[in-house]
Amino acid sequence: MEKAAIQILVLLLALAVHLTICYSLQESEVQTRGKAKEAEGMCEEVLKGSGYPCMEYTVQTEDGFLLGLQRIPHGLGNKVQPLMNKHKAPVLLQHGVVLGGDIWFLNLPAQSLGFMLADEGFDVWVANVRGTRWSHGHIALTKHEQQKKNTKKEKNYWDWSWDELAMYDLPAMLEFVYKTTGSKVFYVAHSQGTIMGMAAFSQTKVNSMVAAAALLSPITYLDHITSDFIKYAADHYVDWMVKTMGMRQFNLHNELGVELIDWVCMKEDVDCGNFLTALTGPNCCFNNTRIPHYLEFEPHSTSLKNLVHLAQMIRRDTFCKYDYGYLGNLQHYLRLNPPEYDLSLIPATLPMWIAWGGNDALSDPTDVLHMLKKLRTKPAAMVYLPDYAHLDFVLSVHAKEDLYNSMINFFRSHAELY
Repeated sequence: MEKAAIQILVLLLALAVHLTICYSLQESEVQTRGKAKEAEGMCEEVLKGSGYPCMEYTVQTEDGFLLGLQRIPHGLGNKVQPLMNKHKAPVLLQHGVVLGGDIWFLNLPAQSLGFMLADEGFDVWVANVRGTRWSHGHIALTKHEQQKKNTKKEKNYWDWSWDELAMYDLPAMLEFVYKTTGSKVFYVAHSQGTIMGMAAFSQTKVNSMVAAAALLSPITYLDHITSDFIKYAADHYVDWMVKTMGMRQFNLHNELGVELIDWVCMKEDVDCGNFLTALTGPNCCFNNTRIPHYLEFEPHSTSLKNLVHLAQMIRRDTFCKYDYGYLGNLQHYLRLNPPEYDLSLIPATLPMWIAWGGNDALSDPTDVLHMLKKLRTKPAAMVYLPDYAHLDFVLSVHAKEDLYNSMINFFRSHAELY
């Protein structure tokens, strides 16, 4: 059993590098909180040449992280129209785990939600959580791993899970957009972004800033995932095995990973071409010719603690805060077990639109229904696509017709909130 667990560990690290192109992560220049910068970062590397305007901002969280936030204030040509003949409604796009804000722009403009919303008259804002390529570090800590040892500052930089993303990152970005535009914000989230949203909405801090929410592949509960690869790794505590090795950053761009993928892919019983399906389910609607373009930007890094938190959810069928063990929980929560996020506290007045897929190996329909039963009110709109897997919701070339038109109509129907 120990040998099998080690093999899973090797496969996980190999997979991470197989899904990316190696590039060096450059530390972004730290800017004053909320100050617009010259075109650089995601605007420069992803949207340059698209014809769409793009502005870069840095937003500081309460615990000192500096997050990259991009703004596409309008679309192209005569498509630009104020929403409902009023000022443009802001919408914040929140990416999933090991993804970044670039994911909303990697298909052609007519197929990418970020471009589409701008053309439909929305004021588009793009979130990037701590640790991603487009975030800008910390006011005191460093995110770079050391060659020979992990420094205290580096360990502290990666000492977070999605608890902190919901507690600090999302509120900071929502508050900045809300104060800058003077309007409530439409929230769009995929995968981990839905965890952040639902955890934050169950608190009172952000509800006054959100006009409505659209959730793609919600994963508040994970115990019915059909990815045998992920399930086995979680059940055998591979996440803790990696942590005991001293790793804090789940870095997808390292020499060890390159060597591992070369070694693993030479094995006759390992089909490297099926790794993505094994993780996310059989995605139906990619444009395969654009995969090299996707891999120029994806995936991004996250903290190992974040993956441990997700593994806890898989093992325990809970939507709880991070479990530090009995003693750690007493220190953090003054109780033996971590508190659960109470979805019934989400206001019944918050309009919600939800979409999930039948082939999604991470957001299983059973778990989605479990989440829906916890809510005080039924979402205003629900879209079920039997052929969609986890990444189809952000990269499908048919998403406009299958998903995004419905989402945009939902937002327009709630424009009276302005």
